[in-house]
Amino acid sequence: MSILLTEDIDNIRLIKLNRPDVRNALNLELRNALLATFRETAKNENIKVVILSGTGSAFCAGLDLKDLKTIHQKSSSENMQDSESLAELFKLIYSFHKPVIAAINGHAIAGGAGLASVCDISIMSEEARIGYTEARIGFVAALVSVFLVRQVGEKHARDLLLTARLISANEAKEIMLVNEVVKKEDVLARALTIAKQISNNSPNSLSLSKSLLATVAGLSLDDGLEYAIRLNALSRNSADLNEGVTAFLEKRAPKWQNKI
Repeated sequence: MSILLTEDIDNIRLIKLNRPDVRNALNLELRNALLATFRETAKNENIKVVILSGTGSAFCAGLDLKDLKTIHQKSSSENMQDSESLAELFKLIYSFHKPVIAAINGHAIAGGAGLASVCDISIMSEEARIGYTEARIGFVAALVSVFLVRQVGEKHARDLLLTARLISANEAKEIMLVNEVVKKEDVLARALTIAKQISNNSPNSLSLSKSLLATVAGLSLDDGLEYAIRLNALSRNSADLNEGVTAFLEKRAPKWQNKI
């Protein structure tokens, strides 16, 4: 049985974590499979949007318990390499040049909550819970915190990390940790609807917008505007802008080049 399921629906790629017996916990094999799949998807010009979800009752329960039990047995160097590998996965999804939607079908806990946090848009089941529970077992949500603060701000991040509590889907929406809350059976359908809407847009514009959002958060006002000026000028000379304006004037759907 494959630990990762993929399905292409037109120009949308659905990626499902497939370890339902352990609530899709992230072992090294699954993390490497995710890295490989996202890298391959990056090269696939036919795919414009990615949806990340899970099979079974959970989205992702975080790091595999078997891996957690052996952490203290590893050397400092081995733990550093493992941390770097997980950071690479989070960064790859966060900075992925194609939009990524999290279809949170069930509980997203610890590293699983981290996976949801690095996606661009999150649709969450009303029955699901999400939380950064690392402090309960003496761990630190170090990697996740870098992205969490960007998503919800420092005050909410302090609450979530220090209490290590699981919060409801509605509370997650209130603090803008997720975008929408729907019935469990509607999670994937809603994610697909949004993905189809996004896929109608210019691939070049989507990629540049993601680069802009990932970069300006850490810049001063002046540096942010300087970066934005360069991207604005770059987009003015793009083939996609020319096609988009022409299609608008001719009252037809644009034909994007699918090149970034």
